[in-house]
Amino acid sequence: MDAAIDNVTLSQRVYDHLRAEIRARRLQPGTELSEVALSRELGVSRGPIREAMGRLAAEGLVTVRPRRGAVVRAITAEELVDAYLVREVLESLAVRLAVPRLGPDELGRLEALVDEMEQSAARGQVDQFFGANVAFHEMFCAHSGNEKLQHVHHRLMGEIGAFQDHSLSLRGDPAESVAEHRAILRAARRGDSDEAGEIAAAHVRVPSERLKGHVARMAAEAGGD
Repeated sequence: MDAAIDNVTLSQRVYDHLRAEIRARRLQPGTELSEVALSRELGVSRGPIREAMGRLAAEGLVTVRPRRGAVVRAITAEELVDAYLVREVLESLAVRLAVPRLGPDELGRLEALVDEMEQSAARGQVDQFFGANVAFHEMFCAHSGNEKLQHVHHRLMGEIGAFQDHSLSLRGDPAESVAEHRAILRAARRGDSDEAGEIAAAHVRVPSERLKGHVARMAAEAGGD
């Protein structure tokens, strides 16, 4: 039993490490992930690495090729549009479900995250900005009381997070993003779950609409060639 627990712990650590490397773009799309090389680099056996690869493949972050190892997956602009559309619906629902469940401690933590976003944006700290941003949205999912929603949202944020530089350019002025988060929080403090959900949906719709416009321009340019 102890060996099985240790193996699960190692698999989780490998998964967390590789997921963070992919999301931070230190592992670029197309990078081959060799079990042998990773086993040597991380100092673990190939079993936990194989399990971690399976989880990353289920999230759409890597493609596992039989007898050829895994490769960091490239997501298309169209897939990213689809991810944002689903995220809009999920986060609106998560906020509506979570608001009645939020107490003073949770609301205080959400406010601290928005403050962190504002400070990070002012300092140009992109990674910290996104970290606080993701934590803000995941907190609503965590308090939604719906585990399936949390699971699907986790996968979506993995895909979107792997393109955070692109996402930041789609978001536009970080100050506007901070203001939108504060509006969600104000509605949540009032206990108005419907308004908070509507604001959350509109917030996610901003990069979604910009991305759809980008895809349309690319298609038009391709058609003109």
